[in-house]
Amino acid sequence: MGISSPGIGSNLDINGIVSKLMQAESQPLTILQKKEASYQAQLSAYGTLSGSLSSLQTALGTLNNLSTFQGVNATSADTTIFTASAASGASAGTYNVNITQLAQAQTIATAGQSTTTATIGAGTATKLTFQFGTISGGTLSNGTYSGASFAPDANQATGTVTIDNTNNSLQGIRDAINKANIGVTASIVSDGSATPNHLVIKSNSTGATSSMKISVTAPDGTPGGDATLSSLLAYDPTATQNMTQSAAGQSAALTVNGIAITSATNKVTGAIDGVTLNLAKAGSSNLTVAANTAAVTSAVNGFVKAYNDVNTTIRKLTSYDSSTKQAGLLLGDATVNNIQVQLRKMMASPLTDSSGSLTTLSQVGISIDKSGVMSLDSGKLSSAMSNNMKDVTALFSSIGASTDSLVKYDSATSATTPGDYAVYVSKLATQGNVTGSNVIAAPININSGNKDLALTVNGVSASMSLVEGTYNSASALAAQVQSAINGASAFSSAGIAVSVTIDASGKMVVTSNKYGSDSKVSISGSAVSTILGTTTATDGVDVAGTIGGITATGSGQFLTGALGSATQGLKLQITGGLENASRGTINFSRGYAHLLNGQIDGYLGSSGLLSGRTDGIKRSISDIDKQTEALNNRLADIEARYRKQFTALDVTISKMNSTSTYLTQQLAQISSLSSK
Repeated sequence: MGISSPGIGSNLDINGIVSKLMQAESQPLTILQKKEASYQAQLSAYGTLSGSLSSLQTALGTLNNLSTFQGVNATSADTTIFTASAASGASAGTYNVNITQLAQAQTIATAGQSTTTATIGAGTATKLTFQFGTISGGTLSNGTYSGASFAPDANQATGTVTIDNTNNSLQGIRDAINKANIGVTASIVSDGSATPNHLVIKSNSTGATSSMKISVTAPDGTPGGDATLSSLLAYDPTATQNMTQSAAGQSAALTVNGIAITSATNKVTGAIDGVTLNLAKAGSSNLTVAANTAAVTSAVNGFVKAYNDVNTTIRKLTSYDSSTKQAGLLLGDATVNNIQVQLRKMMASPLTDSSGSLTTLSQVGISIDKSGVMSLDSGKLSSAMSNNMKDVTALFSSIGASTDSLVKYDSATSATTPGDYAVYVSKLATQGNVTGSNVIAAPININSGNKDLALTVNGVSASMSLVEGTYNSASALAAQVQSAINGASAFSSAGIAVSVTIDASGKMVVTSNKYGSDSKVSISGSAVSTILGTTTATDGVDVAGTIGGITATGSGQFLTGALGSATQGLKLQITGGLENASRGTINFSRGYAHLLNGQIDGYLGSSGLLSGRTDGIKRSISDIDKQTEALNNRLADIEARYRKQFTALDVTISKMNSTSTYLTQQLAQISSLSSK
């Protein structure tokens, strides 16, 4: 390839000439670049404003969350006696708590063994059955009960452990019990005597209802098993006790404002609505339960700051500095001005249809000055919260208030329209159950021939066996049936449970704990004829009724407003009360946080003001890019044409110069010959 050098033939500065010509030709391109830079700056300015409004939405989200206003603090005056926590909705007040006894777990121990590894018994397969319940009556002497009774706890599952020739040492028994994970912990304690090693078994649960009964039988539950193991481990508080109690199972005893309370654990719930007490020692102290106003104050301050950040952003983007003659990027922009005006107008307008007595932000100390700066009077907010936290909640958040205490507001959606709606309940939700035909007459004997059950509860199936033995009351048998059913892993892992009761006529009833049409119970097995007889199954039903006069959708205990109606998405829980009756009204209202959040959605949404504005700018930039591309292509053609023309000129001048040089040389020779 040859090497070209424009202008070498003619000595013309072709590159310089073409460059200057192209500068002139490129003026339209410079104008387009300046225009695009201006659009990009506006786009960045709108992005800054959008980010500021998004931050305001985040702050409003906290204020629109009911949990922000439902937080409650529980404070103990002496945390060495007890500590406390409170859930949302806990009853505010001051309570005196006097603890006289802490809960503890029962502990029993075997007689001492010389070693921990020697085999115990002949290795005959033996089943240990652990039941949990309450020991009452009789006397206790040297760790042994006399004349006591034992009532099984229906809420605790029975557990079994098999001991055979693979684990019939003290260590093996300990490990087998712990591996079974049946609600007890086994350990070996040495007392330093000639037979120092004791197997110690402690219930994992505290309370009087968690005392143990250990039955030693053959693997199928019939009497038998290894006799040596039985003489070591059998423990029946009403009969043979081959183990000795070192600590009794006992419940905590306390009073709250003078009312006596017992608790199976040192974690006391339910004594004060929504409050959990954690008992540490005996003693008396006061508890104060009060609304967590700090969380609300923090949320309101966050709202004030976020709003002022928006105001500062708008002022900066629309400002004009007369000294520097510099204008903000969005000075005179109608979109920004509309946003500023609309936000201020909404916050200055009182709420309508509020469920509370507060309807303006100024009533809780929020004000905006002439320059648009928002400020908070903390004292006024604190006073409003002290007077009525529900009103403050309604001022900011979406909330429902019912006139019937058994009709509870649960939630709403963006489709729900604020207003007062009448509630009518035509049918209460019920639970599925099975009722037996037998009137249970104690004593009842459960043995290998009538101990098995198979149930399907709420669509989940499981099988289980009752503990063999004689049950001296219908309630004791019901407790064992409930314990066996709820102890089935298939049920517990699915969150399914039943309650087993004896009705007024003495018949057993097995009831699913779930409400609604999905609540169903069926039962079969060898135990059915003994404990139930002929069974009658009744499926649960969903609550039914209307909200605002329009038929609502029932699911379990929840009634939800109909699609397409003003109450769409309004969800109420009907926990009881009358059927086929008007159940008062529900008032649903939305506070400033929801309204402002919706307003900002209108700016930032895909079809909102800002989106529409920025989309228009992006289209303009795209058009400029296309024009730039077309112009660049045209300039390339022009430059190529210029270079072609000047190159041709260069060649022509070069040839002419060559011709001139040749002629000059020829003329010089002719002149030289003529002179000779």
